[in-house]
Amino acid sequence: MKIPSDHPRKNSLKQRKKVVNSLEKGIISEHGLIAHGRGEAFDYLIGEKTTEEAKKATKAAVKLIKTSKNPILSINGNTAALVPEDISNLVKNTNLEAEINLFHRTQKRIEKIIDHLKKHGLSKVYGKNPEKKIPGLDHERAKVTEKGIYSADTVIVPLEDGDRTEKLKEMNKNVIAIDLNPLSRTSQKADITIVDNITRAIKNINKYYQKINKSEIKDQKSFNNQKNLKKMERKIRSGFGEEKNP
Repeated sequence: MKIPSDHPRKNSLKQRKKVVNSLEKGIISEHGLIAHGRGEAFDYLIGEKTTEEAKKATKAAVKLIKTSKNPILSINGNTAALVPEDISNLVKNTNLEAEINLFHRTQKRIEKIIDHLKKHGLSKVYGKNPEKKIPGLDHERAKVTEKGIYSADTVIVPLEDGDRTEKLKEMNKNVIAIDLNPLSRTSQKADITIVDNITRAIKNINKYYQKINKSEIKDQKSFNNQKNLKKMERKIRSGFGEEKNP
């Protein structure tokens, strides 16, 4: 089906098409469709655009990434399906590396995601042969590589992943979440939460990484994640009307 260029939900429909095609290719699982629909609902509530709160969080995230020794972008099936080119550009243009980490993990699916990402320009990605486990997790997301997530000081976690976020924090890692639900456990437990669509957030991280210089990094600790999340929650509840008690 061809999406009309003047359709008011064109971008949203294009994203749906990507995840459906990726399901057929084995890149995402059936459960990924449900996760995408949940995120789409929250994106609708924030007007399908990057808010000022998201911009503020993204700038704070970039400052943290720039000062990290071994920052890692964790990639799941939906992220690989939606923004493979943006992931490739981000890794090329920043000090980030990438690792595939899946809840519904099979070796065949891992290899399909690696091939998919390589076709879109990502030459190196961890995750094929994990040697370590995140302590306290009893599912497939516990499996990580020693050079990647296990030894990272900062991990970017796109989309909801609450239990792993908690365990990464217990390992004294910084966690940057990209999650459209400001009330999720992932959002609440992360050090910095970007409440934005992954299709906008990865581009914005790349953009701000090129713009923010060393002199701007010193005010990194001025960002308050809980206050920023409260503002996003009020914005969603108010329907972008006049906010009370800002």
